[in-house]
Amino acid sequence: MSELAVMSDLQTCVLVVDDEFLIAQGLCLQVEDMGLPVCATAATAEEAVAAALEHRPMVVLMDVRLQGELDGVDAALAIHERVGSKLIFVTGSREPATLDRIGLDHPSAVLFKPVSDRQLRMAIEGVARG
Repeated sequence: MSELAVMSDLQTCVLVVDDEFLIAQGLCLQVEDMGLPVCATAATAEEAVAAALEHRPMVVLMDVRLQGELDGVDAALAIHERVGSKLIFVTGSREPATLDRIGLDHPSAVLFKPVSDRQLRMAIEGVARG
C-alpha cells in the first residue's frame, strides 16, 4: 500500500500514550480543547500499538518512557511502520541518549514536559499541514 493510501486511511483523532495517568489526562484535555477528538489512551507500548491498529489515528502523542519492557520509541517504530500515523514525542528527558533514540523514528516533533497549549497546538498543526 502506498504512503498516500495509508495516510488517507487515517482517522482525524489523536492517540495519547503516557504511563502517568495525570499527564495523559492533561494531554487529552489539551487536545480536546483544540477541537480534536482523542480516540484512546495507552500506558504501555503494547497497548499503544493495539490502539493505533484499532483506531488508525492521524497523530500519536508518545511518551518515551513507558511501563513494561518496550519503550515509546519501540511503539512509535511499530506504529509508524504498521499504521503510518505521525508521531509527536512528549518527554521529560533531555538526555542525549534518549534524544538519539527518539531520532530513530524521524519524529514529526519532540516536545518537552510540561507541554504548553501553544507548543502542542503548533506541533499538531504542523503535522496536519504536512
